Amino acid sequence: MTSFGARLHALVHERGPLCAGIDPHASLLVDWGLSDDVAGLERFALTAAEALAPRVAVVKPQSAFYERFGSRGVAVLERLVTVCRDAGALVLLDVKRGDIGSTSQAYADAYLDPSSPLAVDAITASPYLGFGSLTPMIDTARRHGRGVFVLALTSNKEGPEVQEARTGDATVADLVLDRLRALNEGAEPLGDVGAVIGATIDGDGHRMDINGPILAPGYGAQGGTVADLHRIFGAAARHVLPSTSRELLGAGPDGLAEAADRHNAQLRELLG
Repeated sequence: MTSFGARLHALVHERGPLCAGIDPHASLLVDWGLSDDVAGLERFALTAAEALAPRVAVVKPQSAFYERFGSRGVAVLERLVTVCRDAGALVLLDVKRGDIGSTSQAYADAYLDPSSPLAVDAITASPYLGFGSLTPMIDTARRHGRGVFVLALTSNKEGPEVQEARTGDATVADLVLDRLRALNEGAEPLGDVGAVIGATIDGDGHRMDINGPILAPGYGAQGGTVADLHRIFGAAARHVLPSTSRELLGAGPDGLAEAADRHNAQLRELLG
C-alpha cells in the first residue's frame, strides 16, 4: 500500500500544488444562476468537480455546505467524492473533527476507512481536546494509506487566543507542530500527517518544516499571495498546498479550468 504522503508528493509534482476548494456558499449558487436547494447544490458541485478534479492534485470540499441540506446534501457530497477520485484527484474533506475515545474512532471510521460510503483520502482535524485525542484518526489513516491535516496556526482572528498561548517556553501551536514533526520523522518522500497553517498569518518565530504537507487556506481571494507563502513557510514552502475556493469558483462554470491552470502555473515555483 502506497502511503498518503507518497501519493500526494507524486501528484503535486505531476499536477501542481493548488488545492481547489469546492464550497457551495449560497451566494455562489446564486452567482451561478442556480437555486439554493439540493438540485442547485448538485449541479454546482458536480460541474466544479468535472472541471477541477482532472487537473488539480487535491480537491477540498467543506462538509458543512453539503450537510446544511441534510441527508440529500450528504448524498451529493458522496457523489462528489467519487467523481473527484475517479478523475485522479485526492479528496481532502474539510470537517475539522475533534473528539475523544470511541467518538474519535467513529469519525475515523466514517471518513478514513475505505469501506465507508464517505471515505476520502484525508481530513482536517482539531487537536484542541489534547493532541492525543487524535490518535484514533491518525492510526486509522495510516492503516489505510490516508492522511490527517491538523489545525496549527489558523488565519481566523480568534485563533491566536488559543494557538499563540504559551505553555512553558513554547506556544500551543509550536507544541502541535512538534508533535507533527515527530510523527513524520524519517518519512520519505513526505509524511502522512499535515498541518493547517493560514496563508495570511504573520508566521514569525514558528518552525514550519514538519516533513509533512501543509494546507494553507487563505490564498487568493482572502489575500494570501505567492510572496506570502515564501515569507511564511521559507524552505517548507515546497510542501505547501495553497488552498482557494472563492478565487476559483468565482470564475463561474466556464472559467474553472482556466483559473485552476493559471494558479497552478504561478504556484509551481514553490516546488523549487
